[in-house]
This record gives sequence, C-alpha cells and structure tokens, in this order.
Amino acid sequence: MERRLTAILSADVVGYSRLMGEDEVGTLERLKACRRELVDPAIADFHGRIIKLMGDGALVEFASVVDAVQCAAVIQRRMASRCEAVTAAQRIQFRIGINLGDVIVEGDDIYGDGVNIAARLQSVAQPGGICISGTAFDHAVHKANVGFSALGEQHLKNIADPVRVYRVLLDPSEGGKVLTVGRRHGRRATILVVGLAALLIGTLAIVFAWQWSFAPQHTSVAVLPFANLSGDPAEEYFTDGITDDLITDLASLSDVEVTARNSVFAYKGKAEAAADIGRKLGVHFVVEGSVRRTGDQIRINAQLIDIASGDHVWAKRFDRDEAEVFVLQDEMSRQIAKALGLELTRSQTERIARPPTANLEAYDNYLRAEQATRTGRPSELLEALALFDKAEALDPGFAEAFAADARATAYVWRNAFDDVLQSALARKRAYDKASRALALDPALSSPYAVLAVIQVVERRYEEAIASARQAIALGSAEAEAQMAVAYVQLFSGNLAEAAAAVETALKLDPNLSAIDRYTAGLIFYLQRDYVKAIENFARARDGSPGNGYFVTPLAMAYVQVARLEDARAAVAEGIRLLGGSKSAESLAGWRMSHAHFRNEQDLAFILDALREAGMPEWPFGFQGDAHDRLNSDEIASTVMGKLLRGKTGPSGSPALLQVNRDGKAAFRSATQMMTETVFVKGDLLCEQSENAFGQADCGPVYKRASSPDEGGYAYVNSSKVFYFSPVR
Repeated sequence: MERRLTAILSADVVGYSRLMGEDEVGTLERLKACRRELVDPAIADFHGRIIKLMGDGALVEFASVVDAVQCAAVIQRRMASRCEAVTAAQRIQFRIGINLGDVIVEGDDIYGDGVNIAARLQSVAQPGGICISGTAFDHAVHKANVGFSALGEQHLKNIADPVRVYRVLLDPSEGGKVLTVGRRHGRRATILVVGLAALLIGTLAIVFAWQWSFAPQHTSVAVLPFANLSGDPAEEYFTDGITDDLITDLASLSDVEVTARNSVFAYKGKAEAAADIGRKLGVHFVVEGSVRRTGDQIRINAQLIDIASGDHVWAKRFDRDEAEVFVLQDEMSRQIAKALGLELTRSQTERIARPPTANLEAYDNYLRAEQATRTGRPSELLEALALFDKAEALDPGFAEAFAADARATAYVWRNAFDDVLQSALARKRAYDKASRALALDPALSSPYAVLAVIQVVERRYEEAIASARQAIALGSAEAEAQMAVAYVQLFSGNLAEAAAAVETALKLDPNLSAIDRYTAGLIFYLQRDYVKAIENFARARDGSPGNGYFVTPLAMAYVQVARLEDARAAVAEGIRLLGGSKSAESLAGWRMSHAHFRNEQDLAFILDALREAGMPEWPFGFQGDAHDRLNSDEIASTVMGKLLRGKTGPSGSPALLQVNRDGKAAFRSATQMMTETVFVKGDLLCEQSENAFGQADCGPVYKRASSPDEGGYAYVNSSKVFYFSPVR
C-alpha cells in the first residue's frame, strides 16, 4: 500500500431507474453510444487511465489537474451539443466534480478522502456543469480554457471540514474569467468526479443525470431521533423504536438516501436546530418529531423540513389507539414519502404496510431487547436475550426478532461473554436464530452477516466469504452487511477487501458502532495506517465509555508511532476497567480470542506491540518462576487421574478439577461449571471444551513449595489462574 497524488475521474448513475423504466432498450443504446463516441475518446485525449468500473460508476486517473479540467470541459460542451438534437425524455446529462488531493493506492485500486471529497463535489454541480474544490482551483486557474465562479465554503456530506467550491464557467466567452479568487496552494494531484450516470454493461461504464428541473441525483433525508414526551424515561425504547422503523421504511425505497441510524442518534438529546443538523449530515431534508404514549393512546407529531429554505414541507399529528401503532407508522411513512416527491411502487407500498408482527406485546419486547443490545454491556445483553425469547414465544413468525436475536447472540459468542451465555450455547443459539429468521424471510441480510462471522471464527473462510457476499447482495446499502464483509476479510487475510468494505460502510454510516470501529482499527493497523487505526480505536473507546475491551487496542497503534507512555497507559486503563475479566487483559487472552486469523503473522504483529506496551502474558499479572515449572511427565503424574482442590485467583473462590486417567474432566467453581477434556501437550497442561470456540486452552504448571496453604501448585491459561493441591 502506498499514498500518492493523482487525478481521478469518478462516474455514477443519476436517475437511472426513471430512464430505464421509460425506455430500457433505447436508454442502453444511447448510453453505449455516449461511452463509445464521446467519453472514451475524451479520456484518451487527455491521457486518462480507467482504474476500475463499479456497479454504478467508474474511476479514471489523470496525470494533472489541468488535464482533468480540460477533459471535463470537453465532455460537458460536447454533451450540450448532443442534447440539442434529442427530446427532453431522451436527454442525458452529466455532473462533474474535481478535487485536488492525495489517494491511497492498493494494487490497482485507489481510495481515501481525495476520492470521497470528489464524489461529494459532484452532488453540488448542476447537470451539465462542473464543480471543483478550492485546492483544484488553486492549481488550475488561468491554465485551462474555462472560467471559475466561487460558491464559497460548502459543508459536504460526511466530510468533516468545509470545502471551498468553485463552479466552472463553460461558455467560451467566459474563458479566463475568475469571480472571487482564493489563495494558492502548491499541489499536484486531482480527483475528477463525473456524474456521467455510469451504467455498468459488461465492461461499460456510462453516466447520466436528470434535467435540473427534476430532483437531484437522489433526494436525501435524515430522520432525527423523535423526542419522548411521555414524561417517563422508561418509554425511550418505544420512542426510539418509532424512529428506527421510520428509518427502515424510508431506506427501503429507491431514489432516496436515508442517513443511517448511528449517525442521526449521535444528535439525540443535543440542543441543535434540525436545519443545522441536516447541513452537518449533508442531506436535503430532515424529519423531526415527538412521541407521547399515555395509557393505550399514542400521539405522534412529525414534520419534514427543507434544509435549503428552512420551510416545513409537511407536518402532521397522528392520534391512535396503541393497537393501531402499525397502521400509524404505515400512514406516516407513506405521507413523508409523498412529501419527498417519491412515487411508491406496489411492492414498496406493500412492504411499508406489512407490520413486523401482529402481536403488540411481542413488538414491545423486541424494542426493549434492541435498546438493551445497543449498549454492548454483558448485563444488558443478558436481559436482551431474555426479551427476545419472550418476543419470539409470543409470535413465532416474527422474523425481525429472530434476526436481531441472532445478531446479539453472535456478539456475545464473538466476544466470549461466558457470563452471559456459555460459548457453545451462544454459537448454537446464534446459528439457530439466524436460520429461523431466514426461513421466515429469505430477503433479510443480517442473518447472513451473522453466519459469516460464525464461519470465519470457525476458520471456514471460504464459506464465510460466501455468506458475507450474500449479505451484501441482499443489503448493499446496509453498513452492517459491509462490516460483516470487513470482519470476514480481515481474518481471512484479505486486508484490501476489508478496508474497501470499511470505506463503504463509513459512507453509509459515518458513526459506526464501537465494535465496528474496533474492527476498522484492526484493519488499518495491519495495513500500517496508524493514523486511521488510532482514529478508529479512539472512536471505539469513546463509543462505549468505560468499556476496557475498547481501551486496550489503542496501545498497539501507539507503540508503532513511538508513543510508548500512552501505550502503557492504555493497557493499564484497560485492565483497570475490566476489573479482573479473564481473557482481554492478557496476551494469552488475546491469543485465544483472535486465534482465527488466517495469517499467523497478523496476530503476531498485534501481540508483539501489546507485549511492548506492557500487556502481561497471563491473566491477573501472574508470573511463574522457570525453576519451578513442571515438565510433561511431572504434569501428567500430578494431574492425570487426580482430584485437584484449590481456588482461582485473585478472588480466592474455591474450585475443584476432577481429571480421569482418560482425560475426561469436570471443573467447578462458584461461577463456572463445565465438562472438558484435559491433556498434556509438550510441557503444557491443556483444557478443551465447547467453550473458547472449541480451542485447546493451554498453559504451564508451577510448583509452589513456599505457599502450601494456598495450594502446592499453580496452573495458568488464558481464562484462569488455579492454585491447587492433588487430593487423591
């Protein structure tokens, strides 16, 4: 992987469904002709190079920003002439954006902020027009046969800082004209984004846009968290559920971009004007509202706001009995869609009208479970699983409940939260719930994402990749599906594919969950992009305050950038917050929980950094004296066929380990009881059960002659320190 400054032409589809719906064959022919007769020759004339063709666009590299601007101008001028000869219904128009910035090069692919800014500039341009960033303007001004008009600083969607934007003046009489010239910066690379309405036909990428009198590329809307006016904080789950369902309904429609849940809920409880939030999110409209539930009555107030004008485009109050909540949601979603100018197909209308369940009590338990799941905390997850059980028992046909249950249970299993559900039981439950969800609704994507995670942890890499791709096929616009691909490709050793999935997920949802930010951090860490690794690990930590699992990972990235003090502090803080939790506070724990890396060197690169940051080898900081360590024969004679009585450290909880001569064993303490197989491997004693993903958990045994009262021996592995004495 490398970084370089370069110039990129990116193309995407605008209005594709309308044109294809009106004249599929004719549209395809016109698009092919545009590509063959106009676009490709212009790219060749200005020394462009097509990097890749995507499902709805293309990326083309140029040597200089001047070439990119000249190419864009030629395309737009020729297209204007071409449009004069066809009817309005047949007219194809392009929108182009140009940015000057660097990109990350991974093989033959490129990505990064340089490409992202260029893609956003395209949405600012009018069909038939070109917009460029201030940095591109600084380099191209007076060097291309066009003029420029400043549009000022613009807040572009998912771009943190405002960007100076200039409109390119294409009329030959305006060549060289500059309206408001900004300061100059010496850079040598450009991103050119063309709203060529790219359509992938074999190896073909063509681009088109609607007339400006139509809506922009896609209407975009953010549904802000509705306010709970019930006077009872315990009703938050219900209010959040109304918001979630509206987001889901609108996101299921074509020709509208809906901001992801995590992004809008970042503004929950913040005293900011809806229009200001909308501008930050880069959308055209926002929906805001409130929910009041009193007894069996529900009142919802909602309004749709146009960000550009500040006008209330639509507003409505809904009063219903609680039993009619699904009818209310259907009516509200359809009215908002109509106010956005969307014409629903019959299937879309039916999908919105279809309630997730006919049982209100099941729905209530489902909403409560989802709220508990999002905390990511073991105690809340335990409650969530019980609530999912209730919802499913009340309505065995509730597909969304089974899918959400599978997702929550997989999270428990993936993080080895044995105090919530033992590993073997969690794996079986996640698999069974995902399978049941798919049997009820084969169009759901999240069960495939769950199956992909299970399969990769079990080292079934090819099956995992196939399941992740199926999740994408069913939910390409879902950040969850993209992050399932990222997780699977990370552990399968395909880092470029993993990083690409993260970039896509971030476009869909810039406020990914803590666990997804952690996954992104690992990917960028292994790609040696420590700036992005630190950024994502920090976002994971901040997204789950007080959770030691997301504090420690920062240490590995800090080590690589020579911030050793910060690295050691992160390890110490993680251990403190975990308060004795077994696996995540030691190298042995990390080795077990991340053992499904296909490339062993990836795991070694993580462990080496954590070791340098001061991560202890064994839980609770246990250290044994090499002189007291037992060899294989001594371990066998001390343990095999014996009852071992003692305690687990550091709590001192009484514990027993009964080991038969054939290795069949049972371990029991105040908090744990399990059957397992015990065996000696080299100079290590190993335990293997259905927990810990079925892996053998091995560690050394030490003689403790100086502490006979606490047990004459000490056995340590990733999950415990066991001080014991053989009884018989």
